[in-house]
Amino acid sequence: MRKPSPFSPMLVSTLKENIAQVITEAIFSGKLKPGERLNESQLARDLQVSRAPIREALQHLQEQGLVMNSPRRGMFVVLLEDDDISKINSVRLILEAESFRLARTHLTKPEEAKLLQLLERLEKSESAAPSIRARYDFDFHRAIWRLSGNEYLERTLHGLTAPLFAHSVLRIIKSEKVRHIIYSHRPLMAFLQGRSKHEAEEVIAEHLRVPWVRPERFSSLAASE
Repeated sequence: MRKPSPFSPMLVSTLKENIAQVITEAIFSGKLKPGERLNESQLARDLQVSRAPIREALQHLQEQGLVMNSPRRGMFVVLLEDDDISKINSVRLILEAESFRLARTHLTKPEEAKLLQLLERLEKSESAAPSIRARYDFDFHRAIWRLSGNEYLERTLHGLTAPLFAHSVLRIIKSEKVRHIIYSHRPLMAFLQGRSKHEAEEVIAEHLRVPWVRPERFSSLAASE
């Protein structure tokens, strides 16, 4: 006879996670603006829940980098200055290059087909809302990080870059540059397929230079400019 478990069944998601997802979507869609204050009481009223899961959700989003805590002032949607963006990208460049090297060694035919589907979906989103493009862009990169096989690296990159993708939603970008940004993902795919002659750092740096100015500025790679 099977011994009764002392634990309750695991829930697929919690109220905190559901609230965090709702707030994340509001940030990515532009409904919550960069620098906007996140009032716990107001959010609790809007979502018809108590303040406790709101507080937990905001703490979770703070860990992900989408929300920042200002002492004695409260929680705010992350607001990035130019130096913040360069510093994040400088770290991202190094870590993402490592994830790409690892992902390339783990790339199977089914995984390659999956990435190509994500890439095609991104390329077809040229005329979509910025929030949709940012989500597809994020999904493509996250799939590669996951393929690295290192969940700590994946988690670090997710938390590090989430503010960048959220920030990119509200930037005003000309349609020509949007097209250039979207198709700058093709060389990334070529690297994963072993069809690039460049090092991972070079491929990632070139990709990041399309939407951002001098992304490597706060890294040792800047010395080689």
